[in-house]
Formats: sequence, C-alpha cells, structure tokens
Amino acid sequence: MRILVVTTSFPEVNDGSEAAGAFVADFVQELAAHAKVDVLAPGVRRDQGQDGRVRVHRFMVPRLPLSLLKPYNPLHWRPIVQTLVRGQQAVDEMLGAEAYDHLLALWALPSGYWARNARARVPYSTWALGSDIWTLGRVPLVKTVLRKVLSDAQLRFADGVALAEAVGRLCGRPCRFLPSSRRLGLAQPVKPAASAPFKLAFLGRFHPNKGIDLLLDALALLEPDSWRAIAAIRIAGGGPLQTLVERKLRGLAAKGLPVFLEGYKNREEAREMLDWADMVLIPSRIESIPVIFSDAMQAGKPVIATPAGDLPALIAEFRVGLVADRIAPESYVRLLTPQALGAAASQGDNTRLAAARFELGAVARTCFDALCGH
Repeated sequence: MRILVVTTSFPEVNDGSEAAGAFVADFVQELAAHAKVDVLAPGVRRDQGQDGRVRVHRFMVPRLPLSLLKPYNPLHWRPIVQTLVRGQQAVDEMLGAEAYDHLLALWALPSGYWARNARARVPYSTWALGSDIWTLGRVPLVKTVLRKVLSDAQLRFADGVALAEAVGRLCGRPCRFLPSSRRLGLAQPVKPAASAPFKLAFLGRFHPNKGIDLLLDALALLEPDSWRAIAAIRIAGGGPLQTLVERKLRGLAAKGLPVFLEGYKNREEAREMLDWADMVLIPSRIESIPVIFSDAMQAGKPVIATPAGDLPALIAEFRVGLVADRIAPESYVRLLTPQALGAAASQGDNTRLAAARFELGAVARTCFDALCGH
C-alpha cells in the first residue's frame, strides 16, 4: 500500500515548538513499517528530502506556523488564501507524479480540504485535532467546509474520546479514537520524589487553550506553606502569550520564588526536563488528550491537571494524578498544597499502564489496518 500523508504539522526543525509535529514525525516512521509513505507538508521553501523511512515534500507558504493564521483576522486572509491555493497545487502535483492508494490528512483543516478536492483521484481519510472542531468548527462558513471534509472521508480518526464523539455529531459519520504521542526514548524513567520538596514542570505552548496564564495566576495565589513544599517550577515553551508569561514570571521571581522560564524543548531537552520533574502541570482550558500527557506517562510522572477534555477520565482510570474541580486558578491552586502534591507523587508507579495505551507502534498498526480494511 502506498500512502500520501498530507499534514500541516511536519516539523522543519527539531526545536520542540510544535507537539503535534513531534507526533506526526514519529507516527509516519511507524506507519512506514507497514506501507510506503510519502509526506507533503508546508515549508519556508519548496524542497524534497528523505527523513528516515519516508520521503518528505515541501511546498512553500507565506507564513509559518499555520496554526497562528486566524480566519477571523482580515490581515490573515491573504496568507490563508495563498496557503490554500499552494497546498492544493502541491497535492495535485503529487498525485500527477505518483500513484497513491490513499491520502491521509493530518489534520481535518486545511489538509483534509486539499484531500477532499482530490477525492475523485484517490480516496482519503482524516485525523482531527481539537482545534479543528472546537476552534475552526465555530466559524460559520468554515464549519460548513469542515463538515463536508469529515463526511466525505472514508475514515475519520481523532486524538481524543470526546473529540471523536464531537466529530461524529458534526458530520453524522462514525469517528475512531486514536491517541497521539511521541517517542521520548526514556530507557528507565526516574521515579518521582516520595516527599516534599517537589519539582514541578510545565512544558507546552504559551497559548490560552493550554492555560499557562491560569497556571501563573494560581501560583500567585499559593500560600508560603505550599511554596516550602516546592523545590522549583520550570516553565518551558513559547507562543502568543510569551510577553504575558515573562511579565507574570518576573513578578513571581521578584518575591524570591523558585520559578524559572525556559524556551522550547527538543526531544532530548524534553527528556531531561521530564527526568528532572516529580510531577507535570497540565492547566489546559481546551483540550482533547495533550501529547504532554503521554510524555508524562512515559516518564513515570503523575500530572496535575484541569478538567479539560479526556484528562479527568484518563487520570481517574489509571490513578496517575489529580484533577481540579473547575478550570480556574482558585481551583488549580488547591492541587498545589503539600498534601495534594504528596498524594499525586504516590501515584507514579501507575503510569506504566497508561503509557502502554499510547504506544505509538500500536497506534500506527491500528491506523494501517483500518486503511487496508477500506
């Protein structure tokens, strides 16, 4: 079987700036163990090269990352239109030059839009992210296009249980849950500390959906007794809230609190950070199942989370951390007390079963078998 993976999330540099990109890069290598796989993705220039077992074709777009282009911003309309046109041209060129059995679009928009327009030549399937449904799916005209992309696909996948159900409601067709994760290559996870002081880590985008501002507001509410139970908090990432994060962290640091700002982490740096941490902070507002959750499970570290997406169900099922009762700083801060952190730390051994749920080789095999069945 020959598969063309059309995606907007294949990283050009391994700097850790896009968790979805890390998943796609690892996933296509696993998929290539079962089929011949080519990847088509945007880039800063038109290019072609080999990445492990897959050929990667780049088409040039005016701006990256595409996730920062917003259809409700008139200043973004021109680069959006240019990206849509160039992506479609690139798909058509690939199909004219090579014979493929299937197009796999990661993600529903715009990759699925390009694949749908080529459906007369090659069947396609889509894999949806939360941003496809809960962000783009709220824009009236875009929602109509999204529904058509999903309903006309042969198969639909989504990286969350609740998200898969939302896809099904939107298009009236079944959608299968497949988890997204990446390979960290941790030979032997470092066990979290059993008692205070604890080391805490946030690793992700500085975006409202990921709740970095919520976390910092919670830290500003933390009592001195709770700070004595915290050895250090490392916050790593970047994104549109960078300026706000820097300002709030300066305020915390001015009080002598052990909070440290770091940039994006590549795979090796993320591994070091997760080895260092005793617990991982996931204060998301909008989420399905973030890649950092499976990272934490691979690293053997419990999580401190908000009740977003599938996180409450997963944490309850495997007993791998704590969940706030609301998505609010006042609720999240209650999970950072010495008693709460001690309770979370005791659940480190439970992470192994959760990590197995997200094993990437099994995910790729399941996807391949589903594509072959159609």
